[in-house]
Amino acid sequence: MNALLKTLAHAMTVGGLMASACLVATSSVWADVSSIADNVHYGAASCAGGACHGKSSRQDNRTVWLNEHRIWRSQDYHSRAYKTLLSPASKLIAAKLGLASAHTADICLDCHADNVPKDKRGPEFSLNDGVGCEACHGGSENWIKTHDDKGNTHADNIANGLYPSEQPVARAQLCLSCHLGTPEKFTTHRIMGAGHPRLSFELENFTTNQPPHFSVDDDYRDRKGDFEGVQLWLSGQLEGSRQFLKMLGSSYFTGSRGMPEFSLYDCQSCHHGLDPNDLRWYTERRQQGIEPGSLRLADHHFRTLQLISQELSPAKTAALKKAIDQLVLAGQGDPKAMATTVTQLQGLIDELGAQWRGLSVSTANVKALRKRLVGEAASRRMVDYGTAEQGLLSIVTLTEYLGEADRLANSLDQLFNGLGNDETFRPKAYQRAAKAVQGSF
Repeated sequence: MNALLKTLAHAMTVGGLMASACLVATSSVWADVSSIADNVHYGAASCAGGACHGKSSRQDNRTVWLNEHRIWRSQDYHSRAYKTLLSPASKLIAAKLGLASAHTADICLDCHADNVPKDKRGPEFSLNDGVGCEACHGGSENWIKTHDDKGNTHADNIANGLYPSEQPVARAQLCLSCHLGTPEKFTTHRIMGAGHPRLSFELENFTTNQPPHFSVDDDYRDRKGDFEGVQLWLSGQLEGSRQFLKMLGSSYFTGSRGMPEFSLYDCQSCHHGLDPNDLRWYTERRQQGIEPGSLRLADHHFRTLQLISQELSPAKTAALKKAIDQLVLAGQGDPKAMATTVTQLQGLIDELGAQWRGLSVSTANVKALRKRLVGEAASRRMVDYGTAEQGLLSIVTLTEYLGEADRLANSLDQLFNGLGNDETFRPKAYQRAAKAVQGSF
C-alpha cells in the first residue's frame, strides 16, 4: 500500500481530491460553529431531488455538479456515522457506559448525527442521515429557497445561515468540533475506556481524503475565494491548538469534575510497552518539569506549531516554546497556572494566526518546513505517537503541495511503516525510519 493510501486508511475516509499548490496564505473568516443549529434543518432528503443535488452524474455545464447528494450517500463516511451506532461494537460501548443504546444517546448522536434540537427539525429531517448536508452547511431554513436564484451571491447565502465551510478557519473549527471536541461534546477517557477509538485529526489530510463534491475552478474562486493550499494546513494546526486550549480552560481540566480529564493527556504516557531500551523520555522534558513516568498533556498540535514558527515567525519562537513548556508543566495539576498559561498562549496563537494569514509562503518555505518536520522525527524528541502522527501527516501534506508524492513514495512508506499505529508504535523504530529517509527530503 503506498503512503497516500495509508494516509487515507489512517484518516478513515475515502478520497481523491488532491490539494492544489497555492502557496499564499489568505485572509480567513471567523465563524461560530453553534450557528449551524440556528435555523431549521430540513434534512438530506430536501437536497436529493433530481433538479437539485441528486442527479446520477456530475453536470459539467453547471456552476455546481448537482450530484452532491449521491456522492455523500454512496462514498462519504459521514453518511454512515449514524449507522455506526447500530454496530455490535457501539452496542457494547453503550452497555459499558450504562446507556440504553448508542443510537439514542446524545453523547453519541452529537457527533454521529446532525443532532439539532427537536424544534429545529423539519418534516424530512432524520437522524438516520448521520452527518448530513446541514450538519456542515448549516440549517437551510432561510437559504434553501433562494441559494440558486439568479443574482443571489455566496455572501447572501452566508447572511441567510449557510456556514462558510470554504474558509480555512471556519472549516477547521467545524471539523474539530467533533474530531477533537468541545466543552459541550467530548470523547472522554471514560468513553474511550469503554471502547471508543482514539481521535486524531489533521485538516488538510482529512480534506484531501474526503470524496470531493465540488471543483475549485475559476467560478468557485470568483464566488468563494481561493483558500486551497498551505493555508488549510496552517489553519488546521492553529485551530487544533486553539481548540485544545478551550478544553484546558474548561471544567474538563479545572477540577470541577473531580480531577483533570485523562483524555487531555498523551495516551502513551501510560499505554506503552515496558521495554527499558525503548526511548519514552528525554532530557528536554525535565526542562519542562516533567519527570519520567509523568502523565503529560497531549501537546501534539503545539509541537508542530513550534516548528512552523521557527520557519515563518522566528522572533516569536522563544516565547511560544516557553509558553508551551509552561502549559505542559501546569498540566501536572495546577489549575491557577493553567488558566494563566492558556490566556498567554492563546494570545500568542492569535498573533501567529494574524501574521500567517497575510503571509506569502514560498516553495522554499514549504521545503524548509518539511525538512524541519523530518528532522524532528529523526531526533530523539518525537517519542509519543500523537506528535509523530501529526508530524507525519504534515510531511505528507507538504509533499503533496510540492508535487513530490510519487518521487518520495518509498520514503513516505518507510515513515508510515516506522510509525505503525497507536498500539504498535515504538519511538526508536520511527526515529530509525526517519533517519534512513532524511536525506531524500
